[in-house]
Amino acid sequence: MATVFETRLIGNIGRDATAKTMEKGMIAISFPVAHNKNWKDRKTGESKTKTTWVNCTIWKKEGANVKIVDFLKKGCLVELIGSPVSKAYTEESGNIRSEIRLNVERVNILRNIRQDSTSVEFSSQNEMEEGYDSIKDYTVDEDDF
Repeated sequence: MATVFETRLIGNIGRDATAKTMEKGMIAISFPVAHNKNWKDRKTGESKTKTTWVNCTIWKKEGANVKIVDFLKKGCLVELIGSPVSKAYTEESGNIRSEIRLNVERVNILRNIRQDSTSVEFSSQNEMEEGYDSIKDYTVDEDDF
């Protein structure tokens, strides 16, 4: 019996996608996506938002068309479907951290923003930049595929 472990993520891209050719010939198209969960505090009635960042990678075979990189730009609202992967790593300080990654199989661009646009799906542009700046760049290796 076949099994399926698939995740659907809708969120905003936090940084323009980049393509990198790996040692074994695969191409990794990488970009972070923010998912916002909004709620009201029951005690205070104050609106709150929690942002979760997910590092996403689209894997392509060597020589494949990577034109999608031109469309996956910061602020773009996307729907992604793929396989989740958890990864643990040790920071330079010695702290052990973990992260969620998504190996993307399908992309649906729900809203593309122009380069000169300041309209994004966050409370403010600064909130998006501050949120992503707190995440270290991540490395992609072919073992994740």
